[in-house]
Amino acid sequence: MAPLPSLEDPAEAGPRTFVLDTNVLLYDPNALNVFKDNDLVIPITVIEEIDRFKKDLNETGRNARMVSRQLDRLRLEGSLNKGVALAGGGMLRVDMPPADASLPAAFGAQTNDNLILLTVVSLARRRPRGSVILVTRDTNMRIKADALSVPAEDYEHAHLTFDESYSGVAEWEVDDAKVDRAYQDGAIDLEDERTAGLMPNQFVVLKSLGQPRKSALTRWIPSEGRLRMVGRYKEGVWGIFARNKEQLFALDLLLDDDIKLVTLDGVAGTGKTLLAIACGLRKVTDERFFRRLVVSRPIFPLGRDIGFLPGDISEKLNPWMKPIFDNLDLLLGGQKDDVEQRRRSGGQPGYQALIDQGMLEVEPLTYIRGRSMPGQYLLVDEAQNLTPHEVKTVITRAGEGTKIVLTGDPYQIDNPYVDATSNGLTYVIERFKSERIAGHVTLRKGERSALAELAANLL
Repeated sequence: MAPLPSLEDPAEAGPRTFVLDTNVLLYDPNALNVFKDNDLVIPITVIEEIDRFKKDLNETGRNARMVSRQLDRLRLEGSLNKGVALAGGGMLRVDMPPADASLPAAFGAQTNDNLILLTVVSLARRRPRGSVILVTRDTNMRIKADALSVPAEDYEHAHLTFDESYSGVAEWEVDDAKVDRAYQDGAIDLEDERTAGLMPNQFVVLKSLGQPRKSALTRWIPSEGRLRMVGRYKEGVWGIFARNKEQLFALDLLLDDDIKLVTLDGVAGTGKTLLAIACGLRKVTDERFFRRLVVSRPIFPLGRDIGFLPGDISEKLNPWMKPIFDNLDLLLGGQKDDVEQRRRSGGQPGYQALIDQGMLEVEPLTYIRGRSMPGQYLLVDEAQNLTPHEVKTVITRAGEGTKIVLTGDPYQIDNPYVDATSNGLTYVIERFKSERIAGHVTLRKGERSALAELAANLL
């Protein structure tokens, strides 16, 4: 019997076969359609894992059910064991390792991950060298595959090629007279070729050539074809005042009723959530422009069952929503006043009255699917923990007259299935930056405290 080819030999040119891990299909149930004319293999262990997830009443369970339905439709077109032609080209096959196949003893027990690796290695032994590639979102699986001399890749379709430099703000040097005219007229028409590269609602800091400390803060309004001066908002918003230019830019977007989608990103302590809630309270309670302020954040992961916590629904939500309640407490009264108010109200927090009146709603994203939310100000905090598919689910809930605000830090992610370039917040920023109803600002300076800013920078 001829010896099996070595997996360590140089790869040969030719068609590729991609073996999909379970996490790829659970992250993107349409992954079967993005590999064009390449062949796909799904290990039988992946089918077993999908079967275990399909009963979950969350986004992962929904994706598992979608994958199962797709595979069942393909099964009707031919044998999955021998291979079924895919619409985009290539073949899909469900594979299992030979009965006598095994991994090196160092890999230990036959866990599901090891069984998938066993399938990959067995397949790679029977194909041209380097033609079998494992696709997985699991870092450790890629490391294990590399130890076995099997090529492994992340699911690249999950990553968005985005402009990391796009912060929603640009700085230009202009003549001193143009800065003066911007202040005088409240806007300025610039015959400048740089305007062609501006995104709708992008902010431009006009700095005087003669006096570097002299500047004008403006926002590009494409419908007007000019730069409009940013409001100063000296009166503050619910007692909150902008402490830097990025916070001023955020207020300008949050209070503009023509902007239907606002994204704010930045490190911890830059004021993203506080500014968004303050503007929402103003729009709902003072101006009555929106019917209700809805504040939400993913209970990680999106859709996790909250039934294991004791108490009623409000008690279950309290640990997850505490960051939101802290901001509401700050906005609705100082500590001393708040204590006195709670004493008079029988221990109820200051924001409870708004909840009772139906003007404020604080809830998880768990049950948002299927809802229609017209005339509301919807704030989604920690949006970096959402996948692109999940954030699409959130934004498509918007009814007539609804404004959506997404806040988060793309580099502070708790969800193991997303990263800085594949999370929902980054995805929305990149896809909506050229739309006139959307605006984005990156907040850079921490304002929570000197200690918090120092920790964000040093740790």
